[in-house]
Amino acid sequence: MSHHRSSRAAIGLVSLAVLAAATLTACDPDVEDDGAAAIPAVPAALGEQKLDWAGCPAPSAAQGGGEKPEDLPDGTKWQCATMKAPLDYAKPDGRTIDIALVRARAAKDSGKKSLGSLVFNFGGPGGAGVPTLPAFAAEDYLELHKRYDLVSFDPRGVGDSAGVQCLDDKAMDAWLAQDSTPDDAAEEKVLTLGTSAYARACESNSGAVLEHVGTQEAARDLDLMRRVLGDEKLNYFGLSYGTQLGGVYAHLFPKNVGRTVFDAVVDPTQDSATVTLSQTEGFESALQNFLKDCVKQDECFFEGKDPARGEKEITELLESLDTKPLPVEDDDRVLTQGQAGIGILAALYSQESWSWLSRALQAAEEGEGGELLWLSDMYAERNDGVYSNSGPANTAVNCADSKDRFTVEDVHQQLPEFRKASPVFGDMTAWMLLACTDWPVEGHASTVDVKADGAGPVLVIGNTGDPATPYEGAKKMADALGKGVGVHLTVEGEGHGTYAVNKCLTKIVDKYLLDGTVPKNDTVCS
Repeated sequence: MSHHRSSRAAIGLVSLAVLAAATLTACDPDVEDDGAAAIPAVPAALGEQKLDWAGCPAPSAAQGGGEKPEDLPDGTKWQCATMKAPLDYAKPDGRTIDIALVRARAAKDSGKKSLGSLVFNFGGPGGAGVPTLPAFAAEDYLELHKRYDLVSFDPRGVGDSAGVQCLDDKAMDAWLAQDSTPDDAAEEKVLTLGTSAYARACESNSGAVLEHVGTQEAARDLDLMRRVLGDEKLNYFGLSYGTQLGGVYAHLFPKNVGRTVFDAVVDPTQDSATVTLSQTEGFESALQNFLKDCVKQDECFFEGKDPARGEKEITELLESLDTKPLPVEDDDRVLTQGQAGIGILAALYSQESWSWLSRALQAAEEGEGGELLWLSDMYAERNDGVYSNSGPANTAVNCADSKDRFTVEDVHQQLPEFRKASPVFGDMTAWMLLACTDWPVEGHASTVDVKADGAGPVLVIGNTGDPATPYEGAKKMADALGKGVGVHLTVEGEGHGTYAVNKCLTKIVDKYLLDGTVPKNDTVCS
């Protein structure tokens, strides 16, 4: 639930490296005061570092595993490098961490002048950009490759960038299989003790980085990256949580904002409880749209034409799994209620996966839990029994960003509203509010400041059927960026993310990124 994903990437444990940074410092004219204490300049040795680009290896376990990236269709090879960044920007001449980067240089035969780098963040928080960009560039970003070096990175705490570590793989299996909807005081105690134990494991294995993985410091990494890549301004494409990161960057460094696109936009005005409730409403709406579509297909997991029957069968399935998990063929695990719920949510991110969800629900009703467990595993980035670090990173970044900490009593007070928002998902999402309760690091704030007076135009795209970052958030982001900065665009469709899905929107974004043509505010694509 808290994993924000691009619709293109959703259905798709590293030690901290530390070095002594050079003590030589220099005036950094690009650093802005964020309204709190001024941040010292980074050492010249970091701002002027030269990256050692080389061929990319296969993704690490922390990045999700897999094969080495394939060359782009025009033969462009992917290159990888690491950038040194301060562990703590308040102490920039202290310890450093490695930020993992990937790039494909702009096409040589496009006949047009290169525009420099276009940096992507694919969301999460917790999404590793180094494997994700090569996985989707050939399908989605070839037009942009004509004039840009395509660049992405693992944000701090993620993948190969000082990735947060918490539990080993077997313990993660048990953690994700736990009862996520306690029915009495005894079950509530088990859940809260488990949450506390998880936080202690994260502190034990990654305590040095936990207070330095928040979005504020990731935004400062982006500006250091801009300088190291040799770009006067940051051209940026953020998806889902990547829009929050981009908004914070625009607030901290408005003069450095280049051509920027936000897709599947996070609402910066909401605290964590309101965000979770909005997502609950969004997923309930997506579920209703899925059920209405299901009855139109040749095969649907429930009989008849009434979507209410489908929701009833899903509710009954989840209730039965609370006490009797389903067996999984060729696996010693079982499908629990919590895993089934996550599997359903994962498939609702994109209309492309609705057919998978229908088949998985049909199989579950016939007593086989493997397909729903597969959807849950995909969301958790479990590959052949090995987890990426996306889950721990997601929790670490969210808890570093948000100062909200909830109690069991708070959840009880919120439960009626969550159940009203979604009879299917309400209980599960309400109990997710406890994720940061015993976290060892204090959070930054309850909401996100993205005001960016003086920044260049930022395209802010909202999809009316987005379950994870509901449509209303895009308008809130555009307004919060400031007049003349946020350019609000609407796509009338389903799913989390619109670029390379909606042709009208894709054309608008390409004209802006490639030619600098700013669309009219409140343009609508259907």
